[in-house]
Amino acid sequence: MTEDNHSLTTEFILIGFTDHPHLKTLLFVVFFAIYLITMVGNLGLVVLIFMERCLHTPMYIFLGNLALMDSCCSCAITPKMLQNFFSKDRLISLHECMVQFYFLCLAETADCFLLAAMAYDRYVAICNPLQYHTMMSKQLCIQMTIGAYIAGNLHSIIHVTLLLRLTFCGSHQIDHFFCDVLPLYRLSCVDPYINQLMILIFAGFVQIFTVTTVLISYLCILYTIFQMKSKEGRGKALSTCASHFLSISIFYGSLLSMYIRPSSVQEADKDIPIAIFYTLVIPLLNPFIYSLRNKEIINAMKRFMKRNPHNILKQISPLTN
Repeated sequence: MTEDNHSLTTEFILIGFTDHPHLKTLLFVVFFAIYLITMVGNLGLVVLIFMERCLHTPMYIFLGNLALMDSCCSCAITPKMLQNFFSKDRLISLHECMVQFYFLCLAETADCFLLAAMAYDRYVAICNPLQYHTMMSKQLCIQMTIGAYIAGNLHSIIHVTLLLRLTFCGSHQIDHFFCDVLPLYRLSCVDPYINQLMILIFAGFVQIFTVTTVLISYLCILYTIFQMKSKEGRGKALSTCASHFLSISIFYGSLLSMYIRPSSVQEADKDIPIAIFYTLVIPLLNPFIYSLRNKEIINAMKRFMKRNPHNILKQISPLTN
């Protein structure tokens, strides 16, 4: 191959969703609204948990960090996606690509471990309530949270480093709305077999380990719930667990079908619908699923609003002027 024909690509074009002008406007409005609600919901939850001392318990520390990682995921993906709706070139540099994927991988990996930690926390609270403070100490909570961030950073570093061994030539169009590894593998001039193998090993380990933790925790929780004599308590616990489990199922299901399915690199047509779930839908739903039916969160929010109405108005007024 001559040097002219092997010119390396340092910029990519994100194809996105559609080129139809009316659909682009509609999708921009929809995704911008999703982005605003996601950021307000998640960052609002982070601030509330930080400010309210009654929420400084393992369950809410995990929840606050989950909300922070969901905000990170949205910030990594959505601004560039919104910009590309009305951008003529829709270009993204190779370095921007790497940074975008790094923060996405960090957020999704940390989310996996935080969801597993939350499931274990609920297992201890429901199945071993008398030993809760011993089995789920604040020290253990902090260690599990730090561990989630370390795992997220290590996982991201591994895959970004492996991406650097690839060279991209020929087509530079990414058939996606963000820089994900699978579309990049399709554009590589170098065989991405090693990268695919590492994705299968590391992403497979992360997801299988955390999914197993979640499933075992919830099976134990369900067993304990069905042993309850009070129908009201049983129904309340079941409804709460069902909403949590639905969110977890959508999140893990979309990640597993995206990265662990055997033909994931070849089946480009399935990338965007699946990616929408774990990058946009789940970060939008999580603060509502874990908060709206939680009396402690609602009561803490009411106390916060009563105690700080003037401060909130002062913070809002510069934004409206």
